[in-house]
Order: sequence, then C-alpha cells, then structure tokens
Amino acid sequence: MQQNQVALPLRAHTILGVCEAVGEDFGFNPVLLRVPFAAGVLWSPTMILAIYFALGAAVLASRLLFPRSRSAQAHSATLQGPANQQVELANAA
Repeated sequence: MQQNQVALPLRAHTILGVCEAVGEDFGFNPVLLRVPFAAGVLWSPTMILAIYFALGAAVLASRLLFPRSRSAQAHSATLQGPANQQVELANAA
C-alpha cells in the first residue's frame, strides 16, 4: 500500500509544522500548543516568534539526527484520519 505523506512545512493547515511535529513526537494534540502561541503573539510577538523558530530548529535537528523508521511512520499514519479508518475496516473484514 502506497502512502502519500506531505512534508510538515508544505501542508496547507500549518505554517512551518512546528506545533504539529512536537505534538506527534510527544503524543498530544498540536492545538494545545498552537493556542498558547497565538495568545502569546498578542502579548509579545517578538519573543513568541523567537521561541517558535528556536523550537522549529530543535525539531529540525531532532528529525535529522534521529530519523523515524519506516515502520514507525506507517504505524502513525494508520492512527490518523477517517480515510485510514476505511482501509482498516476493509482489512478487518
């Protein structure tokens, strides 16, 4: 089965994919990180943008130094979205 994975920075619903990448790595919903960042931009935009880009650099470094195996990527892809649920239902039947 072929899986089309679009890189995080190129997805339509992300800016650079930093919050989504952190959410994937630590296993929580990225909205829980996006909301504080959005609220923080109102308080101190410069500091929040610096933190965001520093976190992005940390995510990039971790992805380059410790790449995920193909089986881990396939496993995380099966845990996402309703389209994959239909495939899982077909495989179960």
